[in-house]
Amino acid sequence: MLIRPANEDELNMLVDIWLRSVRATHDFLTAADIQEFLPLVRQGLPTLELWVLCAADDRLIGFMGLSDNKLEALFLAPDLLRRGGGRLLVRHAQGLKGELTVDVNEPNPAAFRFYEDCGFEAYGRSELDSTGRPFPLIHMRLGNSEAQQKTAAI
Repeated sequence: MLIRPANEDELNMLVDIWLRSVRATHDFLTAADIQEFLPLVRQGLPTLELWVLCAADDRLIGFMGLSDNKLEALFLAPDLLRRGGGRLLVRHAQGLKGELTVDVNEPNPAAFRFYEDCGFEAYGRSELDSTGRPFPLIHMRLGNSEAQQKTAAI
């Protein structure tokens, strides 16, 4: 797997990965919720520092979006979950930014466990998501010390 900066002409592919991934992993969202988020994702992705994860054949299989040191998005094609791609993206982000933060949907325990396994620690909670919807968030951070060594060892 290879990580590289995203190209502008790949936006539709990233939105497709987001959509398939959310449908597979965010079972707390209804189809209507996902459709409401879709235009926000289309508008928001180009504002982020985007990195793509490619298979050996250069096929896009995942991506992450950063805003300063905050991991705003990390999504993988559903058929490639739990194969190390997410950890590669986290390590890459950490190499770029050092300390990282991420907000995890509280009703998504698999995502919380993933970030915990990468060395992130919870430090706060919000009742509403960033759009004001009632999807609680857990705020997590990955520091430059012991947690960084844990992630690097994975």
